[in-house]
Amino acid sequence: MNGGDTRDIAVRSTDARDADNFADDARASVLDAFGWALARDLRIAMRSKAELGVQLLFYVLVVSLFPLSTSPSRDVLGMLGPGVLWTAALLASLLSLPRLFASDFADGTLEQIALSPRPLPALVSGKIAAHWLTTGLPVAVMAPLLGAQYALDGEALSMLAIALLLGTPILSLLGAIGAALTLGARGGGGLLALLVLPLYAPVLIFGAGAVDAVRAGVSASAHLSLLGAGLIVAIIAVPFAAATAVRIALD
Repeated sequence: MNGGDTRDIAVRSTDARDADNFADDARASVLDAFGWALARDLRIAMRSKAELGVQLLFYVLVVSLFPLSTSPSRDVLGMLGPGVLWTAALLASLLSLPRLFASDFADGTLEQIALSPRPLPALVSGKIAAHWLTTGLPVAVMAPLLGAQYALDGEALSMLAIALLLGTPILSLLGAIGAALTLGARGGGGLLALLVLPLYAPVLIFGAGAVDAVRAGVSASAHLSLLGAGLIVAIIAVPFAAATAVRIALD
């Protein structure tokens, strides 16, 4: 082997190490940005416990009022239960969407976040994760307890919890796009609902359908597979779409 070949090998080896180091730095930057945004929004949410309590109380009241306004028949309650529980979860998520970006947008923090060297999609992902942890996860945990009012058996309640654990993150992810698109708009709350509710409809259908399938004695794997596929697509695509919407709102 001559000196030129040795130098070429050394250069390629150095380039490979530099590429590996760059990839490691990029991954660390994404994880750091995600963790920072997640921890920050969780701290802010914990300071406004009254707001979180109102959202969860809204969910409890909506779910609890329906059995009082309909027939006490177990068949009727069991038929209505999955749809009511999922619709209430959807509305609770919608109610909490404005706090994703609105307060940061109002005080200029969102602009500083967008101008930071950290990747904006990772920062947006952290904010969405915090929203789900403070809204979607409590709803999924409470749903089996509230579902007992609708004469649902243990298997149906377990499926309800699983479907909500798959579906509520999709609600937070899709809602983030609507929340970003309506930043600074007049009547943003109504516009947000108009944008997001049509996107929520498939999640509602497949989530409630999974519980109905269990009640009918058939497999719910198709519904769960569709929810899982939707979650994967949303996790990959939504942070970039929401980050783009945030930049548009700030321009």
